[in-house]
Amino acid sequence: MGSQIDFSLLPSVDRVLEEPQVVRLCTRCDSRVVTEWVREAVDDLRVAMRAGQLGEVDRKDLVCAAVERTRQRMEAMLAPRLRRVVNGTGIVLHTNLGRAPLPKVALERIAELAGGYSNLELDLETGGRGSRTDLVEELLCTLTGAEAAAVVNNNAAAVLLALHTLAQGREAVISRGQLIEIGGSFRIPDLMARSGAIMVEVGTTNRTHLRDFEEVMNEKTGLMLAVHPSNYLVRGFTAEVALADLVALGKKHEVPVAHDLGGGVLVDLRSYGLPYEPLVSDSVSAGVDVVTFSGDKVLGGPQAGVLVGKRAAIEAIRKNPMMRALRCGKLTYAALEATLALYLNPKELIEAHPTLRMLTEPVSLLRRRGRRLMKKLSDVSGITVELVDSVAQAGSGALPLEEITSVAVALSANEKSVNEVAARLRMHSPAVLGYVREDRVLLDLRTIGAGELGMVEEAVRGVV
Repeated sequence: MGSQIDFSLLPSVDRVLEEPQVVRLCTRCDSRVVTEWVREAVDDLRVAMRAGQLGEVDRKDLVCAAVERTRQRMEAMLAPRLRRVVNGTGIVLHTNLGRAPLPKVALERIAELAGGYSNLELDLETGGRGSRTDLVEELLCTLTGAEAAAVVNNNAAAVLLALHTLAQGREAVISRGQLIEIGGSFRIPDLMARSGAIMVEVGTTNRTHLRDFEEVMNEKTGLMLAVHPSNYLVRGFTAEVALADLVALGKKHEVPVAHDLGGGVLVDLRSYGLPYEPLVSDSVSAGVDVVTFSGDKVLGGPQAGVLVGKRAAIEAIRKNPMMRALRCGKLTYAALEATLALYLNPKELIEAHPTLRMLTEPVSLLRRRGRRLMKKLSDVSGITVELVDSVAQAGSGALPLEEITSVAVALSANEKSVNEVAARLRMHSPAVLGYVREDRVLLDLRTIGAGELGMVEEAVRGVV
């Protein structure tokens, strides 16, 4: 029969609370919270003793163990969950990493407004109540050619609000080839159902014609919806209806047309050496009633859903009670306004706009950056560092098939597996995220700025 476990060795909660280290913890957190952490630490030690995991211990060891566990609980609680990450994946608009990094001017506006009050819904000229959308409406209309605009918290909300306003209880017609699913299992049919619209599918997966829309037009039709596929392309034996033709059909039957554009491209990317992506202004000039797009994709601003288009449709959307539930706060408007203003100066846009700068930086510049990083790491033993060719992507549905030539630093440690190297980089502060290929961790320099090289150097040193 085994020896009895002497639980009397366990310190009381009050005894642990008397320890100087724990007393100091109570100056950083409420004493009631610290007391609960101490109680949990003692309970953990009791479970460990019962399981025979502690071996031979005395009362002093257990007090120290309870103090340390309490300290660890506090540090874990106070450590920020949302942390800085150095993006070495080569995916410029990485959804899991927060998509577009904000321009410097947007950060400055947030810092200026976050700590005080603002005229978010105050008309300073009249002293009366204002509208927060008015803060960016003129900019959006100037940049897209639209008559009016509205802003909500993301593009899914923008599509939901447009459908709910214009087609609730009525039929919303959409091509089968545009019933897309994007990341996070977000599906257009599910969103349409939640909006209260009755989805009517026309055409086939690969071919939809204007006559398919024409055949289902009736007194119950509330909207025709076009959706940009964003994250894939259909090639081969395909056909889709041009926006201008949908608009003409809509005018004939007095049915509005909405276009979920997704990406929010405001300038022709071909002028920067990239493939063509549909412009918001293209949809507006085609006569679409409502165009929706994201603020944090190629547009390069904060997370937001933007609606632009005909004044009648946008005004109806702005009066929808759901608008209040989906609206953005002052910091989003500050960042969005500052980002949009950059587009008024095309000559300076690339330099001031992190997303467009990353998408267009020449490979020669990336190589120079890579050589700088290799020089910083030249004295680190136990790790191999090489400069290799790589391929970057826009991400978040932009330029879905476009491979952007890039350069990466490839890392391998002599005594550690590639997965351990990747894990240690991720757990560093700030975290450094790359990708694994051929038993090496690659850090793509298209998404690592010159100002982040020191962070990468420190993280790599931490690996060994």
